[in-house]
Amino acid sequence: MSRFEILLPYYGDVQLMQDAVHSVLAQDGDDWRLTVVDDGQEPEVPGWFEALADPRVRYFRNEANLGVTGNFNRCVELAEYEYLVLMGCDDLMHPNYLPVVRAALDRFPEAGLVQPGVAVIDGDGRPADSLADTVKRRLYAPKDTGPALLSGESLAVSLMRGNWLYFPSICWRTEAVKGARFRADLGVIQDLAIIVDLLLAGESLAVTPEVCFSYRRHAVSESSVTAFTGKRFEEARRFFRETADRLDAFGWHRAAAVSRRFVSSRLHALSMIPQAGRKAGLRGIGAMLSHVAGLRV
Repeated sequence: MSRFEILLPYYGDVQLMQDAVHSVLAQDGDDWRLTVVDDGQEPEVPGWFEALADPRVRYFRNEANLGVTGNFNRCVELAEYEYLVLMGCDDLMHPNYLPVVRAALDRFPEAGLVQPGVAVIDGDGRPADSLADTVKRRLYAPKDTGPALLSGESLAVSLMRGNWLYFPSICWRTEAVKGARFRADLGVIQDLAIIVDLLLAGESLAVTPEVCFSYRRHAVSESSVTAFTGKRFEEARRFFRETADRLDAFGWHRAAAVSRRFVSSRLHALSMIPQAGRKAGLRGIGAMLSHVAGLRV
């Protein structure tokens, strides 16, 4: 019986997408299916999937470009199995990904999400250790190195302090995600937004340390491009303030206070001032300083 829907919302580099597909095809078992939803127009891609001729793979091409969030929701609409993975089209599953996730769900069957261990790679596939990833690992991620089940306000406090999850590597209970959906008004931080929705709905997160996924971090990502003009941080300020109000209304006052301060996001902006100056000049520097100060602009 099929259990895992591995979803690949695709747009961009053809070779990286093909590498991602091959990494999924290396998974064992017969309880999974790969569904690729193409939001681009690269002419050779449909023929490549047709030649692949693998019954474990479904391929769809959108008639019109839906954008990142629109394609996420399209993928979720197509999911039919109990769990789903919304994998990045430039990321890589290790051959042990599904065994690790299966073991976590066997241990914590009540979990709505599973975060396995992740390795970070650069645009060329080499191991990478950016400042953001070092901070995630050393300051924000739980210090317990063993498998654990996290939930409630304590998890919300942790994630509002600093989002240490790797969204493309997460395995989600399909029913929970279908009930929440990704927000069309958010372009970069929609992963944390839907996780907040799920926590408020009572879902829990299983964490297991075994590395089974490679997350690719490179300069052409959506989050990197928008950060230099301040667009990312304008969105972040709005999200954290709105979320603080929601958490307060829910009775999670400690998590609300952490969200209202959004310290990790402000520190991130501080660290990006030199790059913003090079990429966007005084406008970029001003955008970073406004976010560091927490100004309502």
